[in-house]
Parts: sequence; C-alpha cells; structure tokens
Amino acid sequence: MNATTAEQASAPVTEDALRSVLLAGERPSRPGPVLTSLTFGWRALLKIKHVPEQLVDVTLFPIMFTLMFTYLFGGALAGSTQAYLQFLLPGILVQANVMITMNTGITLNTDIQKGVFDRFRSLPVWRPSPLVGALLGDVMRYSIGSAIVITLGLVLGFRPEGGAVGVVLSVVLLLVFSFCLSWLWTMLSLILRTPNSVAGVSMMVMFPLTFVSNIFVDPKTMPGWMQAVVEVNPITHLATVVRGLMDGSVPAGEIGWVLVSSVLLVAVFGPITMVLYRNKK
Repeated sequence: MNATTAEQASAPVTEDALRSVLLAGERPSRPGPVLTSLTFGWRALLKIKHVPEQLVDVTLFPIMFTLMFTYLFGGALAGSTQAYLQFLLPGILVQANVMITMNTGITLNTDIQKGVFDRFRSLPVWRPSPLVGALLGDVMRYSIGSAIVITLGLVLGFRPEGGAVGVVLSVVLLLVFSFCLSWLWTMLSLILRTPNSVAGVSMMVMFPLTFVSNIFVDPKTMPGWMQAVVEVNPITHLATVVRGLMDGSVPAGEIGWVLVSSVLLVAVFGPITMVLYRNKK
C-alpha cells in the first residue's frame, strides 16, 4: 500500500490530469460592485466590534457638547435652558454627525500606512469597493451618534413638534449629507502622509464650518459680514433643514439646497479620490 502510494506520488503530473482537477467544479461568478462594497462595509463594522473605543467620538462627544452648551449658555442665550434646548438639539445633531465623518479619512489613512489597501487593490473586485464599503460602514456610526443625541435630548426635555416622522426624515437627510461629505476626507487620506495630519487638517476645516453657522446661535445677532459667511455655509442650510423638520415645517427650498450640495460633494471629490486611489504608490 505504501509502495503504491509512493509510486503514484512520484509519477509526473500530466497537463490533462491537472486540467481535469482544476476544471472539475463550476467556476464561481465574479462578485458584483454591490456585494463587494457591502463586504468591505461589514469589515468596517467588525473593526468597531474589535476596537470599541473608536466609538468615543460617537458617544461621549455629543453628550458632552449637549450638556455643556445647554446648561452653560442656555440661560444667557435663550432665557432658559429648556427653551435653548429646543433650538440647540437639532444643531448638535448636525454637528455630531459631520464631525464624526472625519474618522473616515483617519481610518483609511491608517489602512494605507499599514499596506492593507495595497492588498485590496490587488483583489479582483470592483476598484472603488474598499472606499465605498468603508463609507457605508461609517453610516452605522452616524446612526449611533444620531440615536444617542436624540435620546439624550428627549431625556432632557426636548420635544420635536414634527413628531417621529420629522425626526426620522431629518436623520435620513443628515446621513445622506454625512456620507457625501465623507468623500472629502477620503481624498485627504490619500494625499496626506499620516493619520495625525489627516486629523489636523480635517479639524481645521470642520471647526470653522460648524461654529460659524446657525448651530448654536441665531445669525441675526452676528455682524453683517459674518451673517453673509454663515448664509453660504452648507452646514447652516443643513441645520436649518433638520431644525425645520423637527419643528414640523418642511423647508422645501432648503432641502433641495442640501441635496444639491450633497451631489456636488460626491461629483467633485469622488472622481478625485478614485484618481488618487488608482495612482497611489
């Protein structure tokens, strides 16, 4: 028995025998763009599972900002913390989500520095799927952040006149805008060299956008030149839409403006990101 096995093992493998083994089963079909993107999205969720501390910006920061601004400035700005909470909470919801988007670029840059994306680019999959999957995975982070802010607001006394429908619509629109904004950070992650540099540049962009807006105060109290800056800020329009939907009004013009700006973000930064990704060495 052993001698026969040894003779078979030492016998040369013919081309026909090799082909018969390789072609014995049906060749699996190549996965499509949707499946590969969802697979990379699942990878992003698994990273959250194994490194739960990366949810700090989703959980603690929104809670901290809501409590600080409500109880430190509410009385001075609106006469009472309860009245200010009705104005502030939709704005905090916007701020929390758009600030969370910066994590997308930091995470991608970390993968690039570790050589993970070089391996992804060698796979026979739709080329943008690692990027799209990472962005889809971050949508779950935005959803968690939104749920935490809204729950905290309800506990503190926030009562949206638009009801559950207005809250859900505002969150959906906010998730769409956040997904589109994330393409800016993916572009930066492919240009800058380290995760720290991505974080630093992202903060330099987001802090003026979020604070020079109508998130915390009514722009009517600002100087004329600053009101002009606030009016062209896309975060201002987004906060106006979220605040309006939660209050029970439907600012159709503002909704259209937010959707157009979302499309423009993808149209501008999406192709640039893909060119940088394809040429990344």
